[in-house]
Amino acid sequence: MSRFLVDTQLLLWNVYGSRKLPARVARLFQDGRHQFFYSAASIWEIAIKAARGREDFVADTAAIRDTLEANGFHELQVAAEHAVAVSSLPPIHADPFDRMLVAQSIVEPMALITSDERLAAYAATIEVV
Repeated sequence: MSRFLVDTQLLLWNVYGSRKLPARVARLFQDGRHQFFYSAASIWEIAIKAARGREDFVADTAAIRDTLEANGFHELQVAAEHAVAVSSLPPIHADPFDRMLVAQSIVEPMALITSDERLAAYAATIEVV
C-alpha cells in the first residue's frame, strides 16, 4: 500500500468534481489500494484564500475537510519536524504552503502528488501529474 500526500489544488479539484482533475489521479483515488493524506497546511491555505473574499475563490473549509474525511483521506498535521525540514529546502519555490508540503513528504516519507511542475525539482518524493 502506497501513501500519498495530495497537494491543495488536486484536493480542491477532487472535492469540487472539477474536470481539471487528471483522470489518472481520479483513478488512483478510487482504486482502494492506497492511503491518501491532506495536510493541515492545505486547509490553512484554503482558509486564508477564502477569507480574502475574492469572487473567484469561494470555499467552505469545514465542508472541504469533512468531504475529504468522508472520502477516506487522512489528515497530516503540521509538526515542528516538518517546519525544521522547510529550512533545509533550496529556494526553488517561494510559496510557503507548497514548501511545507514538500517538507512533509520528505519527512514522513510519502509521495507528494501535485500538478505544479516546479515542485518536481525538490525530491524524488514528488510526483507531478
